[in-house]
Amino acid sequence: MVLKRCDNDLFISANDALKKLFAKCRDGKIRILKVSIENEELTPAASSKPVNKWQDDYDKMIKPLIVENQPAYILYRLDSKSPDSGYDWLFISWSPDTAPVRQKMLYASTKATLKQEFGTASIKDELHGTVPEDITLEGYHKYKRNDAAPAPLTTAEEELAEFRKNTVSTDYSVETRHQTLSGVAFPVTDEAKQAIAELGKGIHEYVQLMIDLVEKKIHLVMACDVSLDQLPGNVPAKSGRYHLYNFKHTHEGDYMECVVFIYSMPGYSCSIKERMLYSSCKAPLLELIQSLGVTITKKLEIDDGRELTEGFLQEELHPKISLHQPKFAKPKGPPGRGAKRLTKVQDLGTSEQEI
Repeated sequence: MVLKRCDNDLFISANDALKKLFAKCRDGKIRILKVSIENEELTPAASSKPVNKWQDDYDKMIKPLIVENQPAYILYRLDSKSPDSGYDWLFISWSPDTAPVRQKMLYASTKATLKQEFGTASIKDELHGTVPEDITLEGYHKYKRNDAAPAPLTTAEEELAEFRKNTVSTDYSVETRHQTLSGVAFPVTDEAKQAIAELGKGIHEYVQLMIDLVEKKIHLVMACDVSLDQLPGNVPAKSGRYHLYNFKHTHEGDYMECVVFIYSMPGYSCSIKERMLYSSCKAPLLELIQSLGVTITKKLEIDDGRELTEGFLQEELHPKISLHQPKFAKPKGPPGRGAKRLTKVQDLGTSEQEI
């Protein structure tokens, strides 16, 4: 997978040196690998072999790699193994609050690419840090405790739970679909939630989200400012995506900003599984977006990014209403029946005298 930046002129992927280290990681020869973005490619910045147990190596190896004001990725090998994917790995995205905004956006939008090229099946946990304490061993344990705790319910979920608690269902037919009516709620990463909330605050004009089909999570692909003429180029031609776009325009002389939710799915070039998952996750995702303070003016579905023109969005947001209602016109008679004939009423009295 190659991820495209918002300026539409840069493709970032792993260089050859990093790919070789990936192979050593799978063999268990590396404990920690730091990855940076340099010269428009993902490149290894540092790596170390295991010394002791993973808990003992953790802080000793991670702390020296943290650079203030500079984002980075860190892959840390645990000692546990999975039957299908080998060693389990912890993926750490370090994005300090003090880093330049452009750097933070670049690393956030490239993270999905790195995970795909390394192998999402090998990544057991994911940790995001904005201050050093977030990614210490204690910070990781805290994340695990919070992750194991039940997630807080939204207002809508609380109301639904209360309704179900006080309602007795007697529908046990084979057509019952209670669990699928509202869709499938895949977890949404913290970076994605943050980008959505920031779009609601006007920090970004455009946010793109993707479903990791293996991980079954919704990830952030990019969050930035995109002009309308660049928008179609950000819609993948061979995979599904969710998009949030703040369409800034004028209508009848008034300046308007309308957030549009766009679900793009390029027809049958995608697998049935991908189409079903994107369709099923849409409704719960929309609920989450609105709970994060984003008001969606219009929801759209497209199969080609070229549909996203100014005329298309204007028509969807402000459909023209025809005020002229023509009167009912009497239908014309069949053609070729000739001129109308005048029928003269016969004067019966005169006829009798003539006879």
